Amino acid sequence: MTDLSAFRPRAVVFDLDGTLVDNMSLHAQAFERFAEAHGLPPLTMDLRRRIDGKRNSEIFPMLFEREMSMDEMLQLEEDKEGAYRQLSRGRLVPVRGALTLLARLEAHGIGVAVATSAPLKNVVHTFAETGLDARLTIIARGDEVPRGKPFPDVFALAAQRLQVPPDECLAFEDAPIGVAAAVGAGMVCVGVATTFSVEQFNAHIPAPHAVLTDYEAFLEGPGAWLRDA
Repeated sequence: MTDLSAFRPRAVVFDLDGTLVDNMSLHAQAFERFAEAHGLPPLTMDLRRRIDGKRNSEIFPMLFEREMSMDEMLQLEEDKEGAYRQLSRGRLVPVRGALTLLARLEAHGIGVAVATSAPLKNVVHTFAETGLDARLTIIARGDEVPRGKPFPDVFALAAQRLQVPPDECLAFEDAPIGVAAAVGAGMVCVGVATTFSVEQFNAHIPAPHAVLTDYEAFLEGPGAWLRDA
């Protein structure tokens, strides 16, 4: 097991929803509207364990229990994600300590990227609402790779765009499916407990190398070296 406090990454890769931005409750509200409109069962933690981190193209056939055309999935995506963008306008904030961590990484010359399953419209919206678009310019999306999370493709793409080997990257993820993707790519991974508990993370295989509540906890603990000038 990697000693996280001794690990000095050359780059850091973040998931977006629930990891950099505290928005999963808004996604849940949007899903409730979507589920009610389409006669789907409510969102439970068991369902979240199976779908959080996946692409909509994988989620919708699971929810509706049938095969779908790409046109149908794109329409459903616009319904669901359009509701999220409407609900979240003016309400999005970064996870506690995220901006401080990004500033410390920049001060140390450590590259940063995002590896997300979110569709492009959501990425643009979330970045603009939080100001993260000025801080994060390297983005890898799930719809750019053959396989979504829990496969490692999107994290491998982020490492490629950073021009840093995956085993020299530190990843942050808020969902067990995302942890599996990051670890599968060869990255050291920290679970951010905004949605899932420490116990839920550690019960999943592979488990993250550590689980922390937010980035202040990281900077006060294994990432304390980043506070040095």
